[in-house]
Amino acid sequence: MAKVTKTDDEWREALGDELTFQVTRNAATERAFSHPGFPEGDGTFRCVCCGAALFDKEEKFESGCGWPAFSAPRSDAPVGEESDRSFGMVRTEVHCEDCGAHLGHVFPDGPGPTGLRYCINGVCLRFEPKEG
Repeated sequence: MAKVTKTDDEWREALGDELTFQVTRNAATERAFSHPGFPEGDGTFRCVCCGAALFDKEEKFESGCGWPAFSAPRSDAPVGEESDRSFGMVRTEVHCEDCGAHLGHVFPDGPGPTGLRYCINGVCLRFEPKEG
């Protein structure tokens, strides 16, 4: 997929919500337990900015951290990682490689088999239920 690039004004208009803009474009974080959640059933979690398929519902788990958590991205997901040393911490930030949207962070305290917890801001995701 071609990289999606827009000006800040274009992103603001496309996203329609200041919190979503701040989280995806400026690496802010939504408050823990503030996202209303997602529908039940199978489906795919997509990037709210560009629509890229990022996580499958089967990888979602309840971590108790206050944000949606996944044990792994889809094998074909454009999820990139980079070191984040903000706020005096060393973490691994995750982002959408197709549009540059900040998604959240990945931590080594998740369930097997990966042992990873992709802690993702809910406003960064759009759930697409599986048809049928």
